[in-house]
Amino acid sequence: MKAEGERGNVMKDEIFSVLQRVGRSFMLPVAILPIAGILLGIGASFTNPTTIETYGLGGILGAGTALNALLTIMASAGSTIFGNLPIIFAVGVAIGMAKAEKEVAALSAMIAFFVMHTACNAMLKLGGQILPDGSVAPTVLEGTIAASCGIMSFQMGVFGGIIVGIGVAWLHNKYHKIVLPNALSFFGGSRFVPIISTIVFLFVGIAMYFLWPLAQQGIFALGSLVTGTGYIGTLIFGVIKRALIPFGLHHVFYLPFWQTGVGGSMMIDGQLIQGGQNIFFAQLASPNVAHFSADATRYFSGEFIFMIFGLPGAALAMYHCARPEKKKVAGGLLLSAALTCMLTGITEPIEFSFLFVAPALFAVQVALAGAAYMIAHMLNIAVGLTFSGGLLDFFIFGILQGEAKTSWMYVIPVGVIYFFLYYFIFRWMIQHFGFKTPGREDDDEETKLYTKADYKARESAGGSDSDAGFDAKSAAIARGLGSKRNITSVDCCATRLRCSVADSSLVNEKLLKATGAVGVIVKGTGVQVIYGPQVAVIKSNLETYLETAPEVEPEDNAPAAAPVEERPAAAEVPAATVPTGTRRTLCSPVTGTVHPITEAPDEAFASKMMGDGFFIYPSKGEVLAPADGEVVFVFDTKHAIGMKSADGMEYLLHIGVDTVALGGQGFEVFVESGQQVKKGDKLMEFDIDYIRKNAKSDACLVIFTGLPEGTSIEMTATGEVKALDSVATV
Repeated sequence: MKAEGERGNVMKDEIFSVLQRVGRSFMLPVAILPIAGILLGIGASFTNPTTIETYGLGGILGAGTALNALLTIMASAGSTIFGNLPIIFAVGVAIGMAKAEKEVAALSAMIAFFVMHTACNAMLKLGGQILPDGSVAPTVLEGTIAASCGIMSFQMGVFGGIIVGIGVAWLHNKYHKIVLPNALSFFGGSRFVPIISTIVFLFVGIAMYFLWPLAQQGIFALGSLVTGTGYIGTLIFGVIKRALIPFGLHHVFYLPFWQTGVGGSMMIDGQLIQGGQNIFFAQLASPNVAHFSADATRYFSGEFIFMIFGLPGAALAMYHCARPEKKKVAGGLLLSAALTCMLTGITEPIEFSFLFVAPALFAVQVALAGAAYMIAHMLNIAVGLTFSGGLLDFFIFGILQGEAKTSWMYVIPVGVIYFFLYYFIFRWMIQHFGFKTPGREDDDEETKLYTKADYKARESAGGSDSDAGFDAKSAAIARGLGSKRNITSVDCCATRLRCSVADSSLVNEKLLKATGAVGVIVKGTGVQVIYGPQVAVIKSNLETYLETAPEVEPEDNAPAAAPVEERPAAAEVPAATVPTGTRRTLCSPVTGTVHPITEAPDEAFASKMMGDGFFIYPSKGEVLAPADGEVVFVFDTKHAIGMKSADGMEYLLHIGVDTVALGGQGFEVFVESGQQVKKGDKLMEFDIDYIRKNAKSDACLVIFTGLPEGTSIEMTATGEVKALDSVATV
């Protein structure tokens, strides 16, 4: 039962992690919405005949004037962005979720988007829904088929783009390092991604012909759960959206309501528009709308109430509750956070500060914010926004559009009430429960505003002891590399953590060695930290740490800490057991010329940082098992294999120097982790010419990583050898 529970938790963590990545990937296309909204909002507002006539601006803004022409162009540019959001989301999501070579993912997503909709178009023509002249058949429900980037297809909206983006990102992450047979090697690696994306999304487009009508019914049914329950549905939406803020999943939740049929649909100027935000901007661009739809804006109009008024009230309460000696510092920080919230609608500095120290205050914020959405809906407030409910959006999409269209004036009295509600509730709770909000910290604690990274770091600190150990080691490595801000990239080969840093002078070799490294090599902005075969686990832990670590890390000028105990990974094996009083014969796994390890074309190997051994300059691109034993691990870039002989001796077969950068190209492995092998079994084939041309060296290194203290390798052969020839003893 315990094991099942642990598996369930792992699955939940994986799902949560995926949803977080999806949510983060939405931010790139969402980031374009503010400028698009501003262009459309200003352009449409000042070219509206009613606005021009009301304010008597015909002389400078009337038809035929230069300003009218410029504003018309601005409105068209903004409208174009909103009209092409599906492909923008396809490319943006693919970029956001791709782990490497993001430009390839972007190109592949664009190609896949066109292919999918073209396949849908062909199926719709075959099914008779699109007539030979390109028009939609009269029997088709109006608005369900529309042009997407000039291709008549199902009206999938942003959902279509998200499907493409997520699908292409998965294909990209899985195949961007694929190695094809030599005859097809040109199409391997990242070049394979647009190829496989084209093939897959051709069939996705065909499948959509059958699946999308069903999905569309489900989308409308889901939307009706909110839209069909009236004001209560709006309250539920607002509560859920704010409650998801700490987890970073609110984007996943609200975006379908903003951009798809989940948020409702409306015919505007003969076109079916889906999604609350899309409906608002379509009405904004239309000259025929008397009042914007509050049913469409219910998903965001309420934000102006608590972002412009409510949360600044909470900030004032925290300031008044600060200790006298800390009031000045706290006041400056809280004022900055409040102004940021009011002007831009960015609430993180305030929300995460009281979430961090007093989750009960955040519960109050969730309830009050949810109620604000409902109140705005009940008062028929219809103020749109691009990203968040700050003063800028309130002015452009509320005040500028006029009271008759938006009912924006109701925001003021409700906002004032909310200001005092937040102020008195927060002040009472802080004083009554003794919450350590900014300015109320202990004397030895810094007065600061917290971030999402701080919150995540605190949550992770509450995990298991093992997690804490790995976090501590990753933090020490990050400090040894000059802090998170100094690290520009993280990678690894079979034995080394390979990092790039902005300033190599900040690298602390002593601190890095204290984390268990046997050597540190600094060349320019490149840093190699040698840990041994467990480096893949160290790299993964470091990457996870860097994702959640605060942007500003404390300087560490103290002497290096004691080494963090390294718990062996599952793939690691005990140290070798070599019979005392005997010499064991070692055989070459490769045909070529054998040399002692001290002559290796790499200083880390030549200095025996990883262990003693020997190497061969190969004349044949074939690696054979030099002894009976087990494959401990195969590195993901295929250039290295960890082995354990039948008597327990560990050794590493490392083909070439700096071959990790080849991404697996030029290598073909015939074994897998955990496989038992016999002496002479083929482990790998490699392309000697390709390695010589693209890597530092083709030297094939045999490194014994677990030799007992005082044990050394003695060469018994030099010069030309064949695979499986005896070359040394230990």
